[in-house]
Amino acid sequence: MSKTVGWCEWVRLPELGIERLECKVDTGAKNSALHAFEVDPFQKDGQEWVRFSIHIDDKDLTKIKTCEALVQDIRTVTDSGGNNTERFFIETALEIGDFKLQIPISLTSRDTMAFKMLLGRTALRKAGLIVDSAESYLQGIK
Repeated sequence: MSKTVGWCEWVRLPELGIERLECKVDTGAKNSALHAFEVDPFQKDGQEWVRFSIHIDDKDLTKIKTCEALVQDIRTVTDSGGNNTERFFIETALEIGDFKLQIPISLTSRDTMAFKMLLGRTALRKAGLIVDSAESYLQGIK
């Protein structure tokens, strides 16, 4: 099983019920990020949770999935434009090809971005993945 990924890949987020999502592999980003809207925190069993919606099909924005996850952290993140925003971080399972790992993901608006998810270098390092920036979809979708 090759540990090489392309600059974009198909991923799954099974704990969120996401079976296929196009993802940009971004070594310039420390954290992974997922486009989320209608982000609403709530209490469940004495813990902070967050409910959010995501677009599951870039070509059909009417296809929406509402998810819930335990909040792992709230942190200030500096985006590529130098803007600081406070974001919810969740932890969830990610599958890319045959690789399966738990990763932290920040929830943020990526409305204007081509990809609704970024896979950052922290997750890449955890999985021991190497990026070939000249290639794409090396891991396929399992």
